[in-house]
Parts: sequence; structure tokens; C-alpha cells
Amino acid sequence: MKKLIIFDFDGTLLDTLTDMANCTNYALEQCGFPVHPVDAYKLFVGNGILKLFERALPASARTEENIEKIRTQFVPYYDVHYMDMTAPYPGITKLLEVLQGKGIQLAIASNKYQSATETLAEHYFKNFSFTTVLGQREGVPIKPDPSIVYDIMKKAGVGKEEVLYVGDSGVDMQTARNAGITAIGVTWGFRPSKELEQNGATYIVDSPGEILGLVE
Repeated sequence: MKKLIIFDFDGTLLDTLTDMANCTNYALEQCGFPVHPVDAYKLFVGNGILKLFERALPASARTEENIEKIRTQFVPYYDVHYMDMTAPYPGITKLLEVLQGKGIQLAIASNKYQSATETLAEHYFKNFSFTTVLGQREGVPIKPDPSIVYDIMKKAGVGKEEVLYVGDSGVDMQTARNAGITAIGVTWGFRPSKELEQNGATYIVDSPGEILGLVE
């Protein structure tokens, strides 16, 4: 049996897309740029907020200065509105309950900035004891760099063969591959199953319950 399950956050545990889209659109609008439909953000998210802003900006406006302008508008607005529409995906809470009951360590590895990751995890998953909750941190490369996985494994005191990594995007599958651990791609998130396959998913699941069989 595996001893540690590392979960991506947005698109895997929490459906944050609408709030991310609405808040980015607010920032774009405040800076005089066109906005996008919510579904468009499925292809914008996954590589941290700076890459999100770059992708959301018109191609001709993707400068460091404009990205910083969007960030300045986005962060304080998101810090107020990040729970307007966000919720755990169906079956996630039950999955975490069963895994924790089996004594398996749980951890979060996100490209969302650290303070938001911690606050959302505390709000929506306050009944669970995560070994660690890590988001985007200053001076630490974001996924698919495996540094975040190594930090979690060190804290958990486990080896690569004892870990499963669960995520919804190609970035997540690459992260697991780069870390040398088993990758589970989930189809209920932001990216299609084809992307998961192309980026090295060991398994692909359509519901949280299917993960339980892979743990054992």
C-alpha cells in the first residue's frame, strides 16, 4: 500500500475555475484589456498566476509591465472573492476521509500562490491533517519542476515507490514523471484526458473512488 498521496489543488481537489476566471477578468477590465469566457481559462491556468496573466493578455500586450499590472489588480480582488463559487469536486471529501482513515499521509502541491493555497485548504478541508500544503513560493521553481514533490517527500519521510501523485493536467503528469513517482491523471478537472496520456500519466481515472483501488 502507498504511504503518501500528493494532490494537485486547482482542478483536482477544488473546482476554482469560475472564481479564477472572474477575478482575472476583473483585473483585465480594470487595466483596459478584453476579457474571456470562463471555459477559456481551462487552458490558461496550471503554470502559476504570472503565466495565467500572460495567457489572458492579448498577444501584443504580454509584457512584464502589463503582467505586473494585472497581478496588482488580481491578488487583492481574488483574496476577497476566491470562495464565491469554489467548491470541492463531488466525491473528494469522501476520498480524503477514507485515505486518512487508512493512515495514508495526504499532501497538496500547487502552483497557486502559497497564501491562497493554505487559506483555501484550511477552509474547505479543515477536517483533514495534511502532512504539508505547498503552493508557489518565492525562490522555489514551480511545477513541472519536481522540487515541490521532493520537499513533500522529505517532510513525509517516504521513498518514491511509496508515493502517488494525483493531478488534472499535463503539468502535473510531467511533475510526477520528473520526480520519478507514479502519476494519476483525473478527468474531472480542467484538461482533457488526451493531454494526460501525452504527458505520461500512469493511470487515468474518471472518479475519486477509483483512486482507492490504485492505493493498494
